[in-house]
Amino acid sequence: MLDGYAWPQSVLPGGEVALHVSSSGPFGVEVAREGGARQVVWRADAVAGTEHPIPVTASADGCDWPASITVPTNDAWRSGHYSVRLTNGDEESHAFFAVRPSASPAPILLVLSTSTANAYNDWGGPSLYTGGTRVSFERPLARGFLAKPEPAVRKAQAVPDREALGYFAWAAEHDLSPWSGGAGWWTWERSFVAWAEREGFAIDVAISQDLEEHPEVLEGHRLLLSVGHDEYWSWGMRDTVEAFLAGGGNAAFFGGNTCWWQVRFDDRHRGMTCFKYRAAEDPVLGTTEERSLTGAWVDRRVGRPDAAMTGLSFSRGGYSRYGLGVPRASGAYTVWRADHWAFEGTDLRYGDALGLADAIVGYEVDGCELTIEDGLPVPTHTDGAPDTLQVLATAPATLWSQDEQPSRYAHEPGELEHVAQALFGDDWQEELHRIRHNHAVVASFDHAGGGTVFNAGCTDWTYGIEGGDASVRRITRNVLERLSA
Repeated sequence: MLDGYAWPQSVLPGGEVALHVSSSGPFGVEVAREGGARQVVWRADAVAGTEHPIPVTASADGCDWPASITVPTNDAWRSGHYSVRLTNGDEESHAFFAVRPSASPAPILLVLSTSTANAYNDWGGPSLYTGGTRVSFERPLARGFLAKPEPAVRKAQAVPDREALGYFAWAAEHDLSPWSGGAGWWTWERSFVAWAEREGFAIDVAISQDLEEHPEVLEGHRLLLSVGHDEYWSWGMRDTVEAFLAGGGNAAFFGGNTCWWQVRFDDRHRGMTCFKYRAAEDPVLGTTEERSLTGAWVDRRVGRPDAAMTGLSFSRGGYSRYGLGVPRASGAYTVWRADHWAFEGTDLRYGDALGLADAIVGYEVDGCELTIEDGLPVPTHTDGAPDTLQVLATAPATLWSQDEQPSRYAHEPGELEHVAQALFGDDWQEELHRIRHNHAVVASFDHAGGGTVFNAGCTDWTYGIEGGDASVRRITRNVLERLSA
């Protein structure tokens, strides 16, 4: 076995990172900054290796392996995502850490969705998707989260009936975690950063936990950036970002299912708890700490809807081209307000299809409650969406009901029923119609603090960038240029 993890997972330039590795023999290490180009910054050969047992509770409590070697960063190391490649003969494994910014920050700070990757991580035991309620960060990420063989299969595909098995079959063939298609650096953030840096944008990097543990990480930046699938947020993470927005900062969410579940980090930020659908089992329920209930942020008992920060919510979006979530959708947005600044230079017009060639409206998507005025969609604002929210483009989306996914929801409500209960309480059945037919939405709003928030509303936006869609790339550039200035 060859596997390992880095700790801490975020350091300032000049900090040290310990690599905790289990190996049957000597191993090599290569550390590289991944961005517009891959830059190898440190190597070590023939590091003494020892195999360590995997604790029975590794997924919840971590591995507690001893440090094998320490990586010394220095002031010349730019802020960014640093990949750690471990090799022993034909064996290869991957770990990571981030160097967060210190002096002279770049205008843009990308916060990697590490809390979401850890929620999906099934290395060493149950994840938050297979029965666990607590996950540790002090363990390896399962294969596929940090590296995949090329060409890779997308998780979301248009299918005529039941859930697409394409990604799962491909992952099994390549010995990857079946959960690696829904989270992790490789799937969305990697290609976004590569394109953005090649286009000349300077981007600093931090991890989810930094927003709570090191809230000063946003100081000096103009734009907070979230990409892909940034699903799990703590109360402290939101406090930091909302204070940034209240102070005139800007945010861009090029992702979907953003800030859906509330989590609680432990005191040392080495793991997190989330009960999700089983929020009724969370011990804070019924106490003075009930607002930290680790269910959906839209839960009436939490009182802090995600849309208040991002403008949109998974509760009014759901799925597209995945399972029975609008399985035959085109994968494109319909443009409504082509005169908005985000569309400048695209030649998009009212009614045009945005992102059609690369089916960017896929997997998990966010929306808002809509009504029609003068033939155009406008938010009702009953879901917590800000008063200044503008709907720029939409596409159909749905939340899975229990009868549509009976094998997945055999012992719990479907996504549709769960969201309705969280939103409406005992009257959920009477209100179900309000969230049965949803939409993915591209939106923007001016924050009361003076800044602007843009939300692309779908996890798969980056596929349009990778595919070379001129409109998707121009919109992304417009947002980055305007909001980082």
